[in-house]
Amino acid sequence: MMDDLSLSLEQYSLFGSILTIGAIFGAVMSGKIADKLGRRWTMGLSQMFCLFGWLPILYSQVSWLLDTGRLFIGYGIGVTSYVVPVYIAEITPKNLRGAFTYVNQLMIATGISVMWLAGIVIHWRTLALIGTIPCLLQVLGLFFIPESPRWLAKNGRWKDSESALQKLRGKNAGIIDEAAEIRDYTETVNQLSESGVFDLFQPEYTRSLIVGVGLMVLQQFGGVNAIAFYANSIFISAGFSSSIGSIALVIVQIPFTILGVLLMDVSGRRPLLMVSAAGTCLGCLFLGISFLLQDLQEYKAFSPILALVGVLQVFKGSFSLGMGGIPWVIMSEIFPINIKSSAGSLVTVVNWFGSWVVTYFFNFLMNCSTEGTFFLFSGVCGLTILFVVKLVPETKGRTLEEIQASMTASSL
Repeated sequence: MMDDLSLSLEQYSLFGSILTIGAIFGAVMSGKIADKLGRRWTMGLSQMFCLFGWLPILYSQVSWLLDTGRLFIGYGIGVTSYVVPVYIAEITPKNLRGAFTYVNQLMIATGISVMWLAGIVIHWRTLALIGTIPCLLQVLGLFFIPESPRWLAKNGRWKDSESALQKLRGKNAGIIDEAAEIRDYTETVNQLSESGVFDLFQPEYTRSLIVGVGLMVLQQFGGVNAIAFYANSIFISAGFSSSIGSIALVIVQIPFTILGVLLMDVSGRRPLLMVSAAGTCLGCLFLGISFLLQDLQEYKAFSPILALVGVLQVFKGSFSLGMGGIPWVIMSEIFPINIKSSAGSLVTVVNWFGSWVVTYFFNFLMNCSTEGTFFLFSGVCGLTILFVVKLVPETKGRTLEEIQASMTASSL
């Protein structure tokens, strides 16, 4: 791309990073849009932004057109990252909700992996053209799926809510109890006024907000995006082949994410989070030690091996197992319907802003102390375990209404 369009390093860096800026704007507006348009058409809107983002990249001859397309794609991703987990959580039965919501993370991991491998052999303009295909497929697919029954209930469309629930559960399924629970809880919540961002800091929402924001902060400051974005540089610095290491990264990510899907509604959210955080803690520790050994001649040969193990089996594998997707699952479960748009937007913004902070400052930290950077990430991952033990509730096998009622009660 740099050769084709004669881009400077600064122009290419802006092209890469501006996606995160777009995602922050999308995340800020995502909750309100999802409440106004509904979950289904918000997903359609997000895909249209992505589609209109790929087209300028496909036909671009100048850098500003690249940046415009990338900004549009970022906006669409910011909206999608909020509304998709929320929609999935609102339509699935309680015994399958965790696994179905985590499948979203599996699809993200699979899509990134496929496009990364395709990018080795396919020209960037062709990749941009391929990127339009899933956007079009999702827009078309939206005509065949029902709206969220809980969103319909929130807007007083009781018959439509029951109809959507029946369609989701099957023609012969009994929905009377579930529909009654949704209706009773929605009527109670609708007596409360719609909350803005500043209303989130009321005592009854304290625990939900701390859990939602805290998990996103810890997810990002554990360093996963920095390590994923700069994996090639890390492998080269550690004396390992970047191409072999990066391909191995793709191969490891998908099986561990699938394992997370299978275990989500069996082991529960909390155990998976703690195991995942412990693994990422150990992975960052290995990475820190690998760079520390580079200064010790007699142990220098172990550095590439530790770096590979740290990034792959322990860090990236463990992250894909739980910390990658579970914070989004829990975010979609813990907030009552009257604050879900504001709270969900805030949590999503925190996630994307944290991603930008970590990826922007990573190289500066590496210049100061390479091993210290990874020891810092390891400490954050260790702190995550304590956070989960003390504050994060187990939501497996409970309805959204039960979860939200218990979170509000425990904050009073």
